[in-house]
Amino acid sequence: MQRGWLPSTKGTTNQTTKIMDLWVGSWIAALIVGVIVWGLTIWCMIVYRRRKDETGFPAQIRYHLPLEVMYTIIPVMMVAVLFGHTASVQSDLISTDTKPDVTIGVVGKQWSWDFNYKDSDVYETGVMGQLDGNDGAEKELPTLYLPINRLVQFDLTARDVIHSFWVPAFLMKMDTVPGLENKFQVRPQRLGTFKGKCAELCGEYHSEMLFNVRVVSQADYDRHMAELEAQGNTGQLGEDLNRSEMAPSDSDAEEAGNSNALPATKTTAEVK
Repeated sequence: MQRGWLPSTKGTTNQTTKIMDLWVGSWIAALIVGVIVWGLTIWCMIVYRRRKDETGFPAQIRYHLPLEVMYTIIPVMMVAVLFGHTASVQSDLISTDTKPDVTIGVVGKQWSWDFNYKDSDVYETGVMGQLDGNDGAEKELPTLYLPINRLVQFDLTARDVIHSFWVPAFLMKMDTVPGLENKFQVRPQRLGTFKGKCAELCGEYHSEMLFNVRVVSQADYDRHMAELEAQGNTGQLGEDLNRSEMAPSDSDAEEAGNSNALPATKTTAEVK
């Protein structure tokens, strides 16, 4: 209850605490208003109920200036305070004024993700999750590595349709739009593996557009960058690629109309 039943904890990133405080505070304010309104409503029902010996209509009041001023000013003040807090938190969430320690290009595609680690000049490409009911599907999902306590900037775009980059534990999502680069920054503050998914209905296999996020130490992050380089994943993936060029032939993506899908043992990309 203290975290508002949100899928995160305070301190997961540098932003989750302020988001949770705004969320919980808004519900507390709404609950207080609700209790007052419910109380007044019940009070009026009891005190001003019609008695058996009463006839005719009760006294009709056209207006009550002090009361009208009160129930106009108080709600306006409440909305203004809520708006102010919301605008302040939102401004912090989307601010990219600080120079990031790490910049990662995230490219959404039907129906997976590619990650360009721009500072290390390496990339990682993913294929659609194979949700066939068998265990182990998560191991095949693309995994985004983030160093702990480093300011990470995500440069978001898409190859085909609008997707939405969402890590529920970070309490932050943002659309990836073809031809447009959206950006936001976050500082992971808790080691662990988190789930990621697309939050924008993007086609038939939207539900399988999944990925993992692994927050690791700086040493483990550097080690993974070296592994990608050793695998030959150097350079950056171009935005001209599409799911047909990246999907293995035995995946559901081929059934979705990818007649030129590659054999399962291959992956390819035009590196620019």
